[in-house]
Amino acid sequence: MTGPAALWTPSDAFKAAQPLTLFMQWCGRRHGTAFDDYEQFYRWSIEDREGFWSAVWDYCGVRGDKGEIALADGEDMLKARFFPQAKLNFAENLLAHAGEGDAMIFRGENKASDRWSWQRLTATVSRLQQALAAMGIGEGDRVAAMMPNMPETVALMLAATSLGAIWSSCSPDFGDQGVLDRFGQIEPKLFVACDGYWYNGKRQDVADKVVAVAAKLDIPVLVIPYAGDTPALLSRLSDGRSFDQFIAPFSVKDIEYRRLPFAHPVYILFSSGTTGVPKCIVHSAGGTLLQHLKEQRFHCGLQAGEKLFYFTTCGWMMWNWLVSGLACGATLCLYDGSPFYPDGNVLFDYAADEKFAIFGTSAKYIDAVRKGGLTPKVSHDLSSLRLMTSTGSPLSPEGFSFVYEGIKDDIQLASISGGTDIVSCFVLGNPLKPVWRGEIQGPGLGLAVDVWDDDGKPVRGEKGELVCSRAFPSMPVMFWNDPDGAKYRAAYFDRFDNIWCHGDFAEWTEHDGIVIHGRSDATLNPGGVRIGTAEIYNQVEQMDEVVEAICIGQDWEDDVRVILFVRLAPGITLTEELEKAIKAKIRTGASPRHVPAKVIEVADIPRTKSGKIVELAVREVVHGRPVKNKEALANPEALSLFADLPQLRS
Repeated sequence: MTGPAALWTPSDAFKAAQPLTLFMQWCGRRHGTAFDDYEQFYRWSIEDREGFWSAVWDYCGVRGDKGEIALADGEDMLKARFFPQAKLNFAENLLAHAGEGDAMIFRGENKASDRWSWQRLTATVSRLQQALAAMGIGEGDRVAAMMPNMPETVALMLAATSLGAIWSSCSPDFGDQGVLDRFGQIEPKLFVACDGYWYNGKRQDVADKVVAVAAKLDIPVLVIPYAGDTPALLSRLSDGRSFDQFIAPFSVKDIEYRRLPFAHPVYILFSSGTTGVPKCIVHSAGGTLLQHLKEQRFHCGLQAGEKLFYFTTCGWMMWNWLVSGLACGATLCLYDGSPFYPDGNVLFDYAADEKFAIFGTSAKYIDAVRKGGLTPKVSHDLSSLRLMTSTGSPLSPEGFSFVYEGIKDDIQLASISGGTDIVSCFVLGNPLKPVWRGEIQGPGLGLAVDVWDDDGKPVRGEKGELVCSRAFPSMPVMFWNDPDGAKYRAAYFDRFDNIWCHGDFAEWTEHDGIVIHGRSDATLNPGGVRIGTAEIYNQVEQMDEVVEAICIGQDWEDDVRVILFVRLAPGITLTEELEKAIKAKIRTGASPRHVPAKVIEVADIPRTKSGKIVELAVREVVHGRPVKNKEALANPEALSLFADLPQLRS
């Protein structure tokens, strides 16, 4: 008896043409080893990390001085240093291409559109670099931006990092306290903000927020015109200037790239901050560049001239991942606004018009398209699309099936997982392997990923902690304002000695793929049995009556009981019959242990700005404990729906 077939299998011709295959062959010739298959190549990539990462540098043509040493102190994860003699500049590598072809294409919800050639991008970065240097911004200084996902944001990041400054960004939908909770910790020298933005058909004014943040930061403000009244906003700022005013004094000249050590900071990213003030995670220029080149060129097969799209805001690490596509010579397709305005076809319209090669999005988006009854496979010409990636939360098996049934049947679907902590992926797609329903294809090259039980022993076919047992280049340099490294060590290394513990509840599959069952800190433990919340969501979100759900463990009678909150479709209420149907679906699709003790209807479910539901915050509210940083949420008012519910008292 055979099991279900793979959803997609690469042909021999497809595999032979992949950049990953060509790289494997190149490494084989270089090291005198014929790699018979991907599995052998992967093992080599973690056993000879010096050889592997040096090969990535050389094959991808990284601009900079590599030095003689690829890895020092490699057996100690906290002391390991990749390319300790190297000097490079992040922006120089992203601007290695030139010409009149498109570097970036932009669409905004308000019908705004723009195209930036490589020449225009390079010229703009040149003028911005001079303007930043003239105000004294240089090596190690921070530039903080509250911006939409638009070309000017990318150009400003490149100008700042060309000087050795550190870039940090968030999206303009953050409240003023949320912005200050982030940027107030890193003390930037310049605050960049838009004058407004569009979302869901409405112009969103940010003038009061910009003024409030600028007053607290007490630094110059650069205002980018987009959806508001720039002159009116500037009149309210003590030290503000517009984009045109900022670059007007400077003409185009060659960009001067400051080459700095491999570990020099390039980005400060922030944890979600739903349990306290966000952690400031500092990433290196060299580690970020090498990791992104590896993922995009080899795991995604990205080539010069292809169109790369990811639906993201500037407050999510996928923005940082997306912009690295410039280093491959790809054209970035940027979008700002709601993905469902005026309707759910807007992003597929964009994909068809511009002929995306790669369409990146979230699991929640794919599920919403499915539940919206859309069939882009029928309504749109997606013939150019060869890869769809999904992240943000585990993609359900039904989401996998829908991509092939409703979007495109001859596409590689790569569910990917990693995070802000590594500004990249631990597990992701592989163009040389089949796609199996509900499974991430496998670990990233050069990353010693495994699943361990509570005793620190590797396990297969059962759930455990996702770990990485050897140092890798995109580990954070440090946390900001963590001088002795205590917060950094506590975040990743408290669980297992000298082992990165990522905080995901995971499981190897029979195909050497990975299933992520949710965050391990949100894992449920009824009767002492660990249950991943994603296993419950995968069942209930198949039901048309349920739009989305959130599940927590409630402390109850010296144990933990599972509580499931559901947001229902319009016109649907939680009847006794529907509750029974939900429980039956979970019982048969997951197991009797997954069945919740209570199913409770709520009008909304709180989520972060990047769309992730916040199980820990809901758990705190249910137990009457304060949520420390509501500013991190896109809809903090939803938390009140979970406070003091009578159903939770019995």
